Amino acid sequence: MKTAVNPTRAQNFSEWFQQVIKVADLAENSVVRGCMVIKPNGYAIWEKMKSILDGEFKRTGHKNCYFPVLIPLSFLEKEAEHVDGFAKECAVVTHRRLAAGDKGNLVPEGELTEPYVIRPTSEMVIGESFSRWIKSYRDLPLKINQWANVMRWEMRPRIFLRTSEFLWQEGHTAHATKEEAVEETLLMLNVYKDFFEKTLAMPLVVGQKTESEKFPGADTTYTVEAIMQDGKALQAGTSHFLGQNFSKAQGIKYLSSDKSEKYAWTTSWGVSTRMIGGLIMGHSDDNGLVLPPKIAPTHVRIIPVYKKDEDRELVESYISEIRSELEKSSYNNQAIECDTDWRDLRGGEKYWSAIKEGYPIIIEVGPRDVKNDKVFLTRRDHGPGAKEAVDKKEFSSGITNLLESIQNNMSDSVQKRLDDLIVEVNSKEEFDQLFKKKSMPQKLALAYVKDNQKNREILSQKSLSFRCIPLTETENIDAVCIFSGEKVAKRVLIGQSY
Repeated sequence: MKTAVNPTRAQNFSEWFQQVIKVADLAENSVVRGCMVIKPNGYAIWEKMKSILDGEFKRTGHKNCYFPVLIPLSFLEKEAEHVDGFAKECAVVTHRRLAAGDKGNLVPEGELTEPYVIRPTSEMVIGESFSRWIKSYRDLPLKINQWANVMRWEMRPRIFLRTSEFLWQEGHTAHATKEEAVEETLLMLNVYKDFFEKTLAMPLVVGQKTESEKFPGADTTYTVEAIMQDGKALQAGTSHFLGQNFSKAQGIKYLSSDKSEKYAWTTSWGVSTRMIGGLIMGHSDDNGLVLPPKIAPTHVRIIPVYKKDEDRELVESYISEIRSELEKSSYNNQAIECDTDWRDLRGGEKYWSAIKEGYPIIIEVGPRDVKNDKVFLTRRDHGPGAKEAVDKKEFSSGITNLLESIQNNMSDSVQKRLDDLIVEVNSKEEFDQLFKKKSMPQKLALAYVKDNQKNREILSQKSLSFRCIPLTETENIDAVCIFSGEKVAKRVLIGQSY
């Protein structure tokens, strides 16, 4: 069967991913190495993500602000573990201007007394502000968020997954007690979980990172790990309990109610445009992008089909009636968004354009449909081969239920994949057998494995890593590592990752 995307997922998943981005017109590589240009179709998805998440952040008591993109190098040096984690990825600014050189070229001039780092993350610069803003226990908790861009030089960039510059949000909070900070960390982890599962239709694994995988400088890191169609895990969002590590490095202190000076307890958490990459790899098919209705910028694409100019007026009037009826409905507390493709193209070209761009619902309207008071309907989650004629009134009145059916179907498909790909492994022999040969999709192991250097080397040889300890895991006092026989309390999810 001919597909719109070549190669298919089964033939070359990595190249398929790039081709879906291309045919859906989401983004392209920039002339700046390692960076991307997010095109209108892609940015519309990011805007929808941003709008929904921003509402959740504000609902949970956070306020937006903005901090400089440049961070003094000395700020990063205050927290040694944090610096070690990001040093190789940092872009450094050393001069303040450009001047004309001897040969008419431009050369840097005016060396800075202290270099600046283009932010790879903002814990240190935000912490400096916190140290000035917080004086008393009455100033706590302090809960802020910023939507921004960050820079991390990538050796092997991939659009929406790993680019040198990307967009994200980063939340930062300070609290009077450890208990409050831990509660905040888990609260925001749950916000991410709900967003992925309820809005992006992507059930995932929620867990705690092992010691070697946690955020540099953090006490504890929690993660939401989405499993892609090829079986690889995508770290889709993280929430960090930072303890007092950054507070002590930056002097974030407050005067408590008993008049003693104490260090604040801090957290940070974030998601990025990597979510769009996860959305693509989690749902799309060999014909292009597939979007869950709750995150789709446009729910319904209407395709007029006519040959004669005199038929256009008839079709246009009919489409106007449909759109007017759809405006009376809503989905997920938002208006039904629809558009009409009036481009001077053949009907088939417009139809395949809509398929590739992932509109949840596509309807075709021609003179015959007008005569029969029907629309020709395609559900994108069912693919281009599943067209059906539906009464116009039935379509308009049932639009909310139809969108919800698509959302639920997509979520159920991802849940089934999750259940199929995660395998409980109870011995080294079972582990070796599971990863004996590469397959598509690759399985993941849930096993008792201790996080130490020797075991990390064993996993690395198979291109595997510790993903997380699922929060659903309970302690087993009798459990031992399948590799070393050492005591280990909980199982860990192990697999390949992006």
